[in-house]
Amino acid sequence: MKDIRILLVEDDRENCLLLKEVLGKWGYQVTEAYSGEEALDRSRKEAFDIVLTDIRMAKTSGLDVLREFRKAHPRTQVIMMTGFGSVDTAVDAMKAGAFEYISKPFKFDEIKLTLKRAIEQLQGQTAGAASPLPDAAAPVALVGYSRSMAEIYKTIARVAVGKSTVLIQGESGTGKELVAKSIHAHSDRAGRPYLAINCAAVPEALLESELFGYARGAHSTATSDKPGLFELASGGTLLLDEVGDMSLTLQAKLLRVLEDSETRRLGDTRTLRTDVRLIASTNKDLGRLIREEKFRSDLFYRLNVVSITLPPLRERKEDIPGLVEHFLRKYSAVAHKTVGDAASEVMAAFQSYTWPGNVRELENVIERAVILNSKSRIMLEDLPPSVRAPQPGGSFSLDEMERRHIVQVLQETKGNVKAAAGVLGIDRKTLYRKAAEYGIEIVRE
Repeated sequence: MKDIRILLVEDDRENCLLLKEVLGKWGYQVTEAYSGEEALDRSRKEAFDIVLTDIRMAKTSGLDVLREFRKAHPRTQVIMMTGFGSVDTAVDAMKAGAFEYISKPFKFDEIKLTLKRAIEQLQGQTAGAASPLPDAAAPVALVGYSRSMAEIYKTIARVAVGKSTVLIQGESGTGKELVAKSIHAHSDRAGRPYLAINCAAVPEALLESELFGYARGAHSTATSDKPGLFELASGGTLLLDEVGDMSLTLQAKLLRVLEDSETRRLGDTRTLRTDVRLIASTNKDLGRLIREEKFRSDLFYRLNVVSITLPPLRERKEDIPGLVEHFLRKYSAVAHKTVGDAASEVMAAFQSYTWPGNVRELENVIERAVILNSKSRIMLEDLPPSVRAPQPGGSFSLDEMERRHIVQVLQETKGNVKAAAGVLGIDRKTLYRKAAEYGIEIVRE
């Protein structure tokens, strides 16, 4: 390690000196720079094996430093550091050729492991850093600065290249489709179709027709040929949302498409080549479904080439302020209002609430508050009673809190299932299923 020279670029002097001390104890030769300009000036006079640079700096940013090093010193491995993660920042860093992207506050074990991998890269012992990504399309509104979201942005940046199948898992309302759209938007397929279908919302016979299409005369209503989604999404991306709800029969047909890259319309003898990037998402435990013989293990392995698991909002509450700001801007513009922020007691209520409907529920709460609000900030009285009420302590399980919340929302909406599902941020089918699980009696519409 004594032969490894690191250029540490950080405009916060205290953080820079602390990290320099740690790197020095690990045996590295470390030169510090307190701005992007100073870093580039040093690069003209000295050679470095690794650059560890902050992204957000005045005048010359870390991305500027990265681009200059990639041009002038392509062998140098550049590691980006940031406390302000976003999917576009991660993509920009990987697209410009960064070796890695790590988020603050640091875990020193993570830095140590990243440096070890960078050294192996220098020595030619690994396959190499990620290839530059294609130019990004319009940004997709993924919001969050937590460590878990930073890791997701990094995964999106890496997986966007190529055609690998991606499985996105997470509870309802966590933003699985936004992740799928972001993968497509930052891929080389961005200019091609992005299509999605909810497998739970479409009857099996219709779902088969939608996916594979049909030939004229295939059934009594087939008066002409109809292309399926695998054809219509050619060259682009197809999202199979809630794939865990697909029947075993359709799972077998989907597996054949993935294995052979061919599809066939119902009632037709001809096969068609497919060029589709498949993304699947689910809020179900596929491992449990496999054990119950409700989901094919061979299909699971085909879908699970790359896995992204979205954390529920209750596990990343540090992202709530950013999400609130984002949704306030969005719905203030829609309502032609200037609701700029939320009162401190509102933010306290948001932090204490368990958010069973996740980000979708928070969005619905903000939309409702903006509509009801007559001031320039959201007040406690603008919130639904279930959100502004003190939350129960540790004596209740998450299931019990969710059950109580559903009962309260149904009471507030006078049993209107559609309205209750909207407040909860879930669809009616999910509400009926949860009501059955918790023994809540509701009248089917």
